[in-house]
Amino acid sequence: MSTPDKAELQHIAQLVEVNRERLQNIESQVVRLEEVRQEQARAIIALETIPKDGASDAMIPLGGGVQIVADIPSEAGAVVDIGSGIQAEKTREEALEILFARNQELLRLMDSLKSEFDETEKLVIELANQFNDGVAQLQGEETETSTTSAPEDTETQPKRRRRKRGTDLTLDD
Repeated sequence: MSTPDKAELQHIAQLVEVNRERLQNIESQVVRLEEVRQEQARAIIALETIPKDGASDAMIPLGGGVQIVADIPSEAGAVVDIGSGIQAEKTREEALEILFARNQELLRLMDSLKSEFDETEKLVIELANQFNDGVAQLQGEETETSTTSAPEDTETQPKRRRRKRGTDLTLDD
């Protein structure tokens, strides 16, 4: 591998930074999707706990720690968001099927994002190693250049001569 110049090293450093930001974005997306999946899992549990013959005095959460007590008839369904802000009443079984399908889709999407995260993480490691190797090579060349050109080069050494009046040595430039 040839020694990278400073511009190449700067480009590699920028690529590392861009990909680290990408990693953070992917991680944020996975966290948000996991929150949605857990919310849907809680809805599944709630629907599954309603007895087939209904329930009386059931506590239904409204959010913010508030619940309402209601009777749930045996034939009562559930209102489900079916997309684009449209909601439709479905049987509890249909609602469960929709939620299970959504959760499976979320899990597939999360797996895809995790794979993308792993690939990006490998790329960041490769780029960081490439950057570190380039810096080490550049520093090695600078060290080599400074050690080979100074003391052993007789042309750059000052010349010594004796002064006529005494034994003092002076250096000529």
